[in-house]
Amino acid sequence: MVEGSASTTTKPPPPRPSGPQGGNADTERRRARSAAVGAVLVGTAVLAVLAGPWLEVRFGLAALGAWRTLLVAIVMQGVPFLVLGTIVSAAIGAFVPDRVFSTILPRNPVLAVPVAGAAGVVLPGCECASVPVAGSLMRRGVAPAAALTFLLAAPAVNPVVLVATAIAFPGKPEMVAARFAASLVTSVVMGWLWIRWGREEWLRLPTGHTGHAPGAGRLEAFRRGMQHDFLQAGGFLVVGAMAAATFDVLVPPTVLEAFSGSPWLGVLVAAALAVLLSVCSEADAFVASSFTGFSPTARLAFMVVGPMVDMKLIALQSGAFGRAFALRFCTATFVVAILCAVLVAGVLL
Repeated sequence: MVEGSASTTTKPPPPRPSGPQGGNADTERRRARSAAVGAVLVGTAVLAVLAGPWLEVRFGLAALGAWRTLLVAIVMQGVPFLVLGTIVSAAIGAFVPDRVFSTILPRNPVLAVPVAGAAGVVLPGCECASVPVAGSLMRRGVAPAAALTFLLAAPAVNPVVLVATAIAFPGKPEMVAARFAASLVTSVVMGWLWIRWGREEWLRLPTGHTGHAPGAGRLEAFRRGMQHDFLQAGGFLVVGAMAAATFDVLVPPTVLEAFSGSPWLGVLVAAALAVLLSVCSEADAFVASSFTGFSPTARLAFMVVGPMVDMKLIALQSGAFGRAFALRFCTATFVVAILCAVLVAGVLL
């Protein structure tokens, strides 16, 4: 009886396909929604700028002129580097095979972590692209610690970000060096901390198809990736620029002086703003440079925390690796990034 019952047991349903009918379809819908949101945000900013003179005259809003000028200045400074960053990110996603990453990394996780951090310099990408790349690395057998290190380093230490920082802070090469050092140290420390205290049950290893959809060539994948990344990152750039302009216009100088009088409070406030504003890493230096009331250490903390922990990254990591992982990893990264920024600023700034 037992054997007969076992033989007639209903077979489990086949796994859900991960091709175009399954995971890829869901991914495309999410990408389309996020790109649409970015397009709406960009369009809203354009309307606000165009309608600014009329609103100033109609309602006597003198402060709106200063806000509009700051908004345009921040966006125009950041857009060229945003375009360059999305081109590089889309090219990596379309033309660089995932096996390249697993080939160059040592098998020893302790050694793989700093190599993965250094790979962020030669294989740049925006923070939106770093999460799926890290998931792809894990699926191909790369140690989670190394993949997570690359996730943090790639959007923070790549050449596009460093050049943008140099232009946003002219005549201050020490700020560029401080950002590079603090970001790289943070990513490597987080990788080693995961080796020491990370647990497998915290991390939901991503599954699913990562290749191109059938019939979609690499050029088409490049076009789609660039279009999505630019619209999404452009939307976040606009939101960050609007918030920064609003902050500069509405916040009284006495409030900034209070932050300046308390170094730790200024650093914590700047780090919290980096999380909330969620500015793209290719453009956040221009937003940070506009926070003239903050200390150099606080502005460095803004640029170190932003590419590693912000609202969109928390959401992306929750979806890719699970909420339990995102809560622990993002919290720890936030603390380590602030500490590394303060330590490096004490030496270089």
